[in-house]
Amino acid sequence: MIRIAITGPESTGKSALAQALAEHFGTPWVPEYAREYLGKLDRPYHYDDLLAIADGQRRAEDSLDDGTERFLFCDTDALVLFVWSTFRFGQCHPELNDWLEEGSYALHLLCDVDLPWEYDPLREHPEQRDELFSLYLRELEARHLPYRVVSGRGEERNANAIRILSALFPGTQPNMA
Repeated sequence: MIRIAITGPESTGKSALAQALAEHFGTPWVPEYAREYLGKLDRPYHYDDLLAIADGQRRAEDSLDDGTERFLFCDTDALVLFVWSTFRFGQCHPELNDWLEEGSYALHLLCDVDLPWEYDPLREHPEQRDELFSLYLRELEARHLPYRVVSGRGEERNANAIRILSALFPGTQPNMA
């Protein structure tokens, strides 16, 4: 499958975009495993929890990859975990870095910080989204990972992402069934 990572800082519409793209193209999407993991945790999360989250995210992606030439939209990726780990803990597990270096994704759609912040008990830094966005850009460029920034609100954001995907992957068409 053509794995597309939906990446970026907190509260930038990653989940909504992943779901909208999956609906448009008639393909599966992988929700952010961190939400499931942290929702079951009965304590504050720690540095080592990020490895468990990464493992769960990868397993979820692999379980939906059927080997076809369709898109698989992944809400969150190794880059999210890498940036969050280095931002929050000042370090990153080598395994997370290795996953990022594998280049499992054909494209990263980096969600811009042009959406208003929405409170969620799992979100931590509303005032630092611009700084985090810059960290994502820096890592994508330094690692030469393919990416495009997706901006706009609501349907405009979805349409912008669809235009990007249609231009970069012209053989993929929405599933009209």
